[in-house]
Amino acid sequence: MIRIAIDAMGGDLAPAAIVKGAIDSLSSCPNTKLLLYGEEKAIQEECAKYQYDTERIEIIPCSENISLHESPVMAIRRKKDSGIVKGMKAVKEGEAEAFLSAGSTGAILAGGQLIVGREKGVLRPPLAALMPTRQGVTLLTDCGANVDAHPEWLVQFAKMGAIYMKEMLGVPSPTVGLVNIGAEEEKGNALVKAAMEKCKEEKDLNFIGSVEARDIVEGNCSVVVADAFVGNVVLKMYEGVGKMLLSEIKSGIKEGGPLSLVGGALISSALRKRMKRFDAKSHGGAPILGLKGLVVKVHGNTDGVEITTAIRQAKEFAEKGLPKKIAAALDFSDEKEGSEGE
Repeated sequence: MIRIAIDAMGGDLAPAAIVKGAIDSLSSCPNTKLLLYGEEKAIQEECAKYQYDTERIEIIPCSENISLHESPVMAIRRKKDSGIVKGMKAVKEGEAEAFLSAGSTGAILAGGQLIVGREKGVLRPPLAALMPTRQGVTLLTDCGANVDAHPEWLVQFAKMGAIYMKEMLGVPSPTVGLVNIGAEEEKGNALVKAAMEKCKEEKDLNFIGSVEARDIVEGNCSVVVADAFVGNVVLKMYEGVGKMLLSEIKSGIKEGGPLSLVGGALISSALRKRMKRFDAKSHGGAPILGLKGLVVKVHGNTDGVEITTAIRQAKEFAEKGLPKKIAAALDFSDEKEGSEGE
């Protein structure tokens, strides 16, 4: 039985969306038990709206909740009875195989390092998100954890991202590229140039060099590496453009008159099927790579669909032992501690 700890109070629509997503996942995720952490009464009221196997959902009461406006580190240290802290402790102590939350990104990142802990030699754990592309998906790392990065960190992001794509998606020799402002050797800031040289030295890394943002959507690269500032901008822009295009297509069809409406009706099924590939909700959450346990961050505005997908994702991660495979496949023991750039 795979046990997944869930912060039921995290997210804009919590606990309603979290509970709905959790219960919806039960039918497609056999051999799982979901541990819902949060305000007991509120979670019970939401659970009461559905029929489900009560043996597979357990509510763990929490008297505290970490808000988006709190200092992440201070909140983790002070609010011991919050869902984020208790859920991560469950992972650390072996009471759960995975933890997921749509709550404060800062608190989840801080808790991941302070509670679950980094694997030995990992300089900084990155957030890794799958992005839909013309050819399938590309892994973007880092997309939100380390805004001010060092070249050594980006090299590790590349290594961990390649392991992720190989082990989880079956890509035999994942290609890795650095987000840059041009393909020429002389392009890029000091961070990218230094990381570029270090990545070239990694013989086991299928490194292809620079990747411009406009080329990411083509899917020619399995893993796209950046510091979290650049990565998060790329991710948010990507999501925003996708929503805008879909909205514009719908508006154009409605404004085109009767013939456009007829044409729209004829292509609606094919269009929905095609556009579904580019829906971020269908790809689950973003795991934090390099931790001793599995922690997954879900979008704060989730309506529940992404929770369902993220639970399936976390179950697969746990079954395949993603954290241990990253630790076993990479030997970071010779990394210089001084590279951490505290």
